[in-house]
Order: sequence, then C-alpha cells, then structure tokens
Amino acid sequence: MKIVIFGLSVSSSWGNGHATLWRGLLGALHQQGHEIHFFERDTPYYARWRDVTSLSYAQLHLYADWEENLQAAKAALAGADTGVVTSYCPDGAAACGLVLNSKLPRSVFYDMDTPVTLSRLERGEPVDYIPAEGLGGFDLVLSYTGGRALELLRERLGARRAATLYGWVDPAIHHRVEASHWYEADLSYLGTYSADRQAALEELFFRPARSLPGSKFVLGGAMYPNPEAWPKNIRHYHHVGPPEHCAFYSSSPVTLNVTRACMAAMGYCPSGRFFEAAAAGTAVLSDWWEGLDTFFEPGEEILIAASAGEAVAAITRDRKELQRIGARAKERTLSCHTAEIRARRLIELIERPADEAGEEQADPCCSRGA
Repeated sequence: MKIVIFGLSVSSSWGNGHATLWRGLLGALHQQGHEIHFFERDTPYYARWRDVTSLSYAQLHLYADWEENLQAAKAALAGADTGVVTSYCPDGAAACGLVLNSKLPRSVFYDMDTPVTLSRLERGEPVDYIPAEGLGGFDLVLSYTGGRALELLRERLGARRAATLYGWVDPAIHHRVEASHWYEADLSYLGTYSADRQAALEELFFRPARSLPGSKFVLGGAMYPNPEAWPKNIRHYHHVGPPEHCAFYSSSPVTLNVTRACMAAMGYCPSGRFFEAAAAGTAVLSDWWEGLDTFFEPGEEILIAASAGEAVAAITRDRKELQRIGARAKERTLSCHTAEIRARRLIELIERPADEAGEEQADPCCSRGA
C-alpha cells in the first residue's frame, strides 16, 4: 500500500510521545513492503529538539505553511491507497478535509489521545484537529484507547467504524542495555509534565522520594514547574531523547508509569513508554486503570500502587524478584505488543474496516492482534 499520514511530529520526541511510536510503526510497515509518506508541520519548538531530519523507511515531508504545502500533499495522495490524519495534527481540520475530498480507497482517522479528545468535547472546548461535522466521513476511526472510548467515538463524533490500535514497541530499538550512571536510580520516571497526572505523580514518585532520602530517583521530562524545589535525591533531565530511552529504563530496577486522569478514567489505555520499559526487562510500577490486567498480569508481570506506601513497598522489594517480574513483562511484550504486530493489524483493518464493541477486543493477544 501507499499510505499518506498527516500527524503531530515524527521528527522530534520533545514533549511528544507520538514520535517514537510512529517511528516503530512506520519502520514495521516499510519492512512489510508499504510506501509511507508522513507530513509534519515544521514548528520552532520541535525543530530545536529534532531527533531526525529524514527517515530511511518513510518519506518525511516537513512544511512551514499548510497552503504552501497543499500541492505536495495532493501529489502524495494521488494514487495513494490510504490517507490517515491523527489527533493533535496542527493542521488537522484542513488535513481531514483534504483526505475526505480525495479519491482514496480508504480514509482513516487515528485518535492517539481519545480520552483527551472526548474530555475536551465534554467541557465544550474546541478540538482543532477534529472536523466540525465530526468523524462520520472516515471509513475507519482508530483509537489508541479501548473500552468505552470506542462507543463514545460513535456517539459523540459519529464514527461509523471504530476499532483499537493500542500502543506498541520496536524491540530492535528498545531493549536492555548496560546501565548508565547518568540514569542510575532506585525508581525512574519518564514523562512530560501534565497537570492531570501530577497528583498521581506526587503520590507515587515525589512522596516516596521524600520518605526514602537514602534512595535515588530520576525523572526525565520537559515543562515541569519549579523542579528546583524537588527533594535533593531526585535527579532531573529536561529531555531524554529516544536513543537514551533504553539506557534510562535499564538503569533502574523499577520504573513508574503514571496515566493522565482522563485516560485512567476511560481505561484500556497502555502507553507506548509502558511497553518500552517492559521491552528493556525493567519492572513497571503503575497506577491502576480498568483493563490493565488484560495487558499484564498484576503481581506477576506488573506492579500496581495506589498510594505512596504501596509505591515504597514496590521500590524496596527484593531486586531478584523485580528482575523476575521485568523478565515476565518483557516476554509478554515481545509476544503481544510489538510494532510488527500492530502494523499487521493496521493493514488488516484498512483492508477490511471493522467496528469493534469495546471490551471484547480488550485482550491484546487475541487472534485478531489487538
């Protein structure tokens, strides 16, 4: 297939978890014989922190202005099999209009932030990347989040066919490496600041750091207010680029996953970094959300905490047991959650758009490859 994608950014991972996800998926699609074009607005903040300027497995189109880019976009769509627009695409509404008015066999909208989209609509806030008329014009609407999200995409945005495309990891890129003294810690956390997960981060990361002054904590992520006020046993890195993710996760026995409040409320929302950590064989400590036990078995493949005390218990757990939990999580991840598996599922859904019923697709290892 020839697939043309209009998205947020694949060239920069600065404050942008989409980038590493897309690189893994596009690489897998290329390996499976597909031609990929990715259109990305060239913004100053991503340009400053750009990881790549070109891709060996996809044609990257960087543009400064949508109108100036329009002819190139139309040319790429000519003869394409599929046009895809994603959430948080800076020119999302215009890109949706272009894709829907092109003579394409398949049009796809991929919401990688479904709970955020739905919560903004619920509050009456504008969602610039969604057409004013909703998503009913697309042949297929994909959601990074399962469960109730699929039903709500139909009810609130008119999606005719809604299906999941959960997160993934590229094991060729994300795997265990030698620990780095830069990131060595008893607990690590990698994530951009978000107000609606800060309360959980305070409970599961900052409070344990205060109660364990002799332990080491490391946090990687941008846009945090007042990091100078954090406990002295927390080391902060403003930006940890994708090439450093393996070393980051491999340098602590346990790493923390914290979910944005709106996503946790929706459930069935594994993040890409969740799988990156597991692919490195590092035990993951996570807050709870509905459906988490369909991705990893609590106590065996993942640790769950709802309070600082439970987080401290996990951090101070026997290191060999943490290694065993990490090893089991890695095995599950490589069996069920790789970019190759998701790429095959994407093509299957494009070829035969399916409408799923939410939780019936919760098991990521089901025969249909959720």
